[in-house]
Amino acid sequence: MMHFEKIILFFFCLCQVTLMYPNELLQNSYLRKGISLNGRWHYIVDVYENGYYNYRWEPHDGSENPGSGAFFLNSKPKDKMDLVEYDFDAAPTINVPGDWNSQKEKLFYYEGTVWYKKSFNIPNYDPSKRYYLHFGAVNYRADVYVNGKKLGTHKGGFTPFNFEMTGLLTAEDNFVVVKVDNKRSKEEVPTLNTDWWNYGGITRDVTIYELSPTFIENYRLQLNKNNPEIISGFIQLNGAQKANTDVSISIPELNLEEKYTTDKNGYTKISIASKNLRYWSTKNPKLYKVKLSGGSDQVEDRIGFRRIETNGSSILLNGQKVFLKGISLHEENVMRGGRAYSMEDAKILLGWARELGCNFVRLAHYPHNENMSRLADEMGILLWEEIPVYWTIEWGNQNTYANAENQLKELIERDKNRASVIIWSVSNETPLSEERTTFLTRLVHKARAMDDSRLISAALEDHGKEDDPNIMVVADPFAEELDILSFNQYYGWYGGDINNIKNIRWEIDIDKPIIISEFGAGALQGYHADNLTRWSEEFQELLYQETLPTLARIPQLSGITPWILVDFRSPRRMLIPIQNGWNRKGLISETGNKKKAFFTLKNFYSEMDLIE
Repeated sequence: MMHFEKIILFFFCLCQVTLMYPNELLQNSYLRKGISLNGRWHYIVDVYENGYYNYRWEPHDGSENPGSGAFFLNSKPKDKMDLVEYDFDAAPTINVPGDWNSQKEKLFYYEGTVWYKKSFNIPNYDPSKRYYLHFGAVNYRADVYVNGKKLGTHKGGFTPFNFEMTGLLTAEDNFVVVKVDNKRSKEEVPTLNTDWWNYGGITRDVTIYELSPTFIENYRLQLNKNNPEIISGFIQLNGAQKANTDVSISIPELNLEEKYTTDKNGYTKISIASKNLRYWSTKNPKLYKVKLSGGSDQVEDRIGFRRIETNGSSILLNGQKVFLKGISLHEENVMRGGRAYSMEDAKILLGWARELGCNFVRLAHYPHNENMSRLADEMGILLWEEIPVYWTIEWGNQNTYANAENQLKELIERDKNRASVIIWSVSNETPLSEERTTFLTRLVHKARAMDDSRLISAALEDHGKEDDPNIMVVADPFAEELDILSFNQYYGWYGGDINNIKNIRWEIDIDKPIIISEFGAGALQGYHADNLTRWSEEFQELLYQETLPTLARIPQLSGITPWILVDFRSPRRMLIPIQNGWNRKGLISETGNKKKAFFTLKNFYSEMDLIE
């Protein structure tokens, strides 16, 4: 290849990467005032992607003159002879946020492209301000256009992103068009094969933010890892006047106010001494109002301060040993159907977890809505957050790795100030290989570089020893990279005799805390039989009764998150009339009814409370 061709290829690849990874994530958009674009959006189902490609399979948005066939232009016929073969304003509407599968029966199994369009005005439009368009999440690929101009593309169905659209707006008659594509692909994250429903659509809030020319883009405030009497972190400004600008931070309840000056990049470190700080904990989830200002921008947040660390096989919260009484859950509202998206949804799910006796929840197998971590902060519930590096990923594909790392980055950026979040998980049930271990180790290093105040884990797998199937081991070199050894085990359901569970023991010579990240059995709520009949509530109850005391004998055990709180949709689960497209391992049915095993686990946690 000639030298100039290499240069062209380099810049082409650079443009592709830039396109996929939008502007730096606007921190704390949750509490900023904005213009909501939630509500009814027009949509067009585009099975053949005619609105994106021409008949030569060339993208319209790569052309200088895309023509009226490009859906993002939102074209209208100029006269009675003009040919335009779509009309958003005549198309049906759908709720945003929300998935299309649960809203439209014809789209229940649909995987592909759906175009969304929303018209909007900007009240009190000020051309001197900067305007950002923020999405809580879109599954899976989103191509975003405003007033016919492309803002960019984002991949990843569960993390927030935003684009600046300053200069493209007017006070009235603006429109945003989003091409949403949820087709599964082997090189994506997650890959083709999962055990949850692939809900497509704009599944979380869409908001416009009006910002000052120079604004607070990012900040982090946590207890110093080495000195719990110091609050440390940073503030990052964005804008032409970000360099050498005064910024301040105050915590009124502590009578603290500190001032700093940014460097040439708009960045400044934060270090605040506070001896009267009340730590956030599960029993006292104390949150402080924190005010930040920089330039003409001001933001407020409510932040809890706590320490989370390990000491040998113990997990310590604020220096005190804690046992994580947990449960796993998926992001579904089974009462309404479909992807959960509202604070009310979060209250239902975490309310059930609290009723169960949990102080800990594993948010599987992808980043859940920010409502969950915000509410957990208020309720005093500890969280495990995870990215969808699930089962089999293309471990040697560098684009796949970049995608996974970006989703991890976006999750950490969003929730790094949430006291409830104590564990970043980088994978679930991944097969052993050198490429896989390298892939996951890189993710761990990225997480530690971004946030040294939390613990790192992943859901690994156990297996029986060849010479003694009653002895279980975890033989995974990746375990050395983790702060907590977590693994899924399904003895009595996927192999093994349920009556033999009491004879199982684990031989683990790693001096780290252990979390059993999954165990469980499927049961159809309302189906009753003897306790050796699979799919009955009695069988599920027996498995819990036998498994819980067996796990309790593991010396390093520091927590459990059984699988799972509520039945959830999965196209893998096809047994009729038991499953009907539902994974039945929930302790609560899709109708909100509790199974017998719910009360078994609740009693186990209640007895632990009495011992403590």
